[in-house]
Amino acid sequence: MKKLSLLLLFLLTISLFSVSQNIFKAGDLKISLDNKGYFTEITNIKTQQNYLSKDTISPLLSLISQTHRYLPSSLQFNKKTNIISLNYNSVAVNIDIKVVIKNSHLTLEIVKAEPSAKIEAVVWGPIPLLISKNIGEIIGIVRDEKVAVGLQVLNVKTDGGDYSKEGTTFSRGQAALSQKWGSSIQAYSINREIQRFVDTWDGKNKNTPIIPIKGDNVVGSKIALFSCDEPLTLDWIEKIELAEGLPHPIINGVWTHKAFRRGHSYLIADYTEANIDKMLSYTKRAGLISLYHIGPFNNWGHYDLDTTRFPHGKKGLKICADKAKAAGLHLGVHTLTNFINTNDAYVSPHPDFRLALTGFGLLTANIDETTTSIPVSTAEYFDNETFNFLHSVKIGNEIIRYKSVTKTPPFILQECQRGAFSTKVAAHHLNDTLGKLYDHAYEVFFPNLDLQREIAKNLAKLFNETGIDHLDFDGYEGCLASGQGDYAVNLFAWDFYKNLNHTVLNGTSISKCFYWHINTFCNWGEPWYGGFKESMQEYRINNQLLFDRNFMPHMLGWYLLTKNTTKSEMEWMLAKAAAYDAGFAMCSSQSAIEENPDGLALLDLIKEWETARLGNAFSAEQRERMKNPKKDFHLEMLKDGEWKLYQYNYSETFIHEKEEKQPGEPTHSVWKYEQKDNKQALQFKIFVKGESGNISNTKIQIDNYLELAVPIELKAGQTLICNGTKLLRIYDDKGKQINTFTLNSIPEIDKATHQILFDTQINDNENIKVEFSLQTLGNAEKISTK
Repeated sequence: MKKLSLLLLFLLTISLFSVSQNIFKAGDLKISLDNKGYFTEITNIKTQQNYLSKDTISPLLSLISQTHRYLPSSLQFNKKTNIISLNYNSVAVNIDIKVVIKNSHLTLEIVKAEPSAKIEAVVWGPIPLLISKNIGEIIGIVRDEKVAVGLQVLNVKTDGGDYSKEGTTFSRGQAALSQKWGSSIQAYSINREIQRFVDTWDGKNKNTPIIPIKGDNVVGSKIALFSCDEPLTLDWIEKIELAEGLPHPIINGVWTHKAFRRGHSYLIADYTEANIDKMLSYTKRAGLISLYHIGPFNNWGHYDLDTTRFPHGKKGLKICADKAKAAGLHLGVHTLTNFINTNDAYVSPHPDFRLALTGFGLLTANIDETTTSIPVSTAEYFDNETFNFLHSVKIGNEIIRYKSVTKTPPFILQECQRGAFSTKVAAHHLNDTLGKLYDHAYEVFFPNLDLQREIAKNLAKLFNETGIDHLDFDGYEGCLASGQGDYAVNLFAWDFYKNLNHTVLNGTSISKCFYWHINTFCNWGEPWYGGFKESMQEYRINNQLLFDRNFMPHMLGWYLLTKNTTKSEMEWMLAKAAAYDAGFAMCSSQSAIEENPDGLALLDLIKEWETARLGNAFSAEQRERMKNPKKDFHLEMLKDGEWKLYQYNYSETFIHEKEEKQPGEPTHSVWKYEQKDNKQALQFKIFVKGESGNISNTKIQIDNYLELAVPIELKAGQTLICNGTKLLRIYDDKGKQINTFTLNSIPEIDKATHQILFDTQINDNENIKVEFSLQTLGNAEKISTK
């Protein structure tokens, strides 16, 4: 009898355990959920390893209600309907989730969530995983050497990351995060049909009232879960895109995430109807894929073209695009996503009622057309001076600019300018609404979500009518002005994409999980802050690892080709592009190329380096050497597909300082330098190290007879470079060329040990140190395309 009882107890335990485990298999993925709504297993079927971490909780879906986070109390699964029902007893909320099994993945979609008024947001997961090697923060996929496990958001209302009140993430991505146990993957959706007040744009504008969107709640939030062999991850994403109707841009019959698996480079320059042929020829000569216009518009919002550049308007731009296509090139234009200029028809002369507001107040008295001190019910929104650049309010069809608002009641907008931006001055009445317009330091306004969607369609229409096919979603963070967070960010690109009749290559200023499917590349790094080596270079290099983690092509950002750019500067950058197998954008102009004595030669250098890079001519060892920012290289073409690669060799850095000497005693420094390479023209660098002061009347003597006189002043922080020609170039502390000096001649030095005498006059700061170094071109390494 005792044995029978034990057997019954064992069978009952097994039965209860089997009921409490809800198991789902899809492709290589197996997941199990218990009867409380928590994962108990996330296994790759091939490896038979459970990748779920046991070090923390693992809810299927977390609930946000009145700013608090709630975990599920119970789970029931209906096998007939494939519906998971989650209960959150402490807040009396019930959520139904539809499960669909596919060959490559399974989908989870919220089909019912009640009562909606109690639901602020939901978070899928977070799901804790043991994998830690590659964490794709943008795409929501984590990988080790063998396996990938991922979460894909399947519509624009679902985005990767954890919930925040604004509904945005200010890092590059949070769909997957590094954790002490390994990683986590997560996504969220917000109930947008309830009234919300949000500190928008990372808190720049406080307590912004957000217009509810009827019917836009968490129902429809949808994700896919999958696991696969690590080398097949990109293929798996493509399968999911096709199966779930996600954006799937194609170029020449190939998915863009495969066609642009490697970074490709392009030219950013001002082209016009008049010079399009010349600029396309320069683009082609440099071996670049696209010519991209930095600013062709008279306004943003309606995107009217600048008629000085395009006198025939859209027809003229279409002719340019047709010529680019005939040349096998892309043609693009630049804008700032949803920014609206004050001269645009959405602002002037009749401001659109859908312009975004940071908040509003009411008139506390009637005002006529001459009133310049305007009484308002509150100072809130009007007194924000941290993000208030145009000081503008809209009342009716008039925009009014004000200097300030009084700090205590009665609140008065002071020194008002009526009829701003060519709007019509009018009388207004007690309790009329004054909306504080959302603005920016670029002297623009922004749309609410409805107007933003119209603007995205305006932009798509321009691309359809002209055939241009390259765009950067620069200023993409402007979509946050709608108050709808990353939903608005993703929605702008989605609306643009859906309304196109051809594929458009696109980059962005910020990255988002859903937008990843539309994006072609992210080309981050600006050239405005210094020379090639100084302007955001560390930031550019650090981005390459992020691109690897998220299956994005390597890109190094924008660089600036000016009338002063040298071959050595260009080759330094091109070597870095080759090292990281990265594309880039070269910003220039027709005048800069033509006024630079090496302008065409620089374009030729770009083509040779890019041809060698994309042809896999560089070995892994060479690429590793080229990553060193202190090393320079030179590429010389032998014939098509074959080159000689040279590395520059450097002397030690010699130091010259001011020393106390006896009267008449020489003040120069004497150094020994061994030149180990073949005979070649002298190349050297002088750097003035110090906080202040300068040097002048510099003299360099080699082997007691070759003397160079440099009778110019160099200030602390400046550098003088001789690249083996008579032209010396002087750079400021940011690496920008500021002056030149021409020598009468430049000597050649043999392969031998040389004596160098260096002297200079140190002025206004006796603590200055002068650094002097030499470089020579090393032996050739023959390379070829493979």
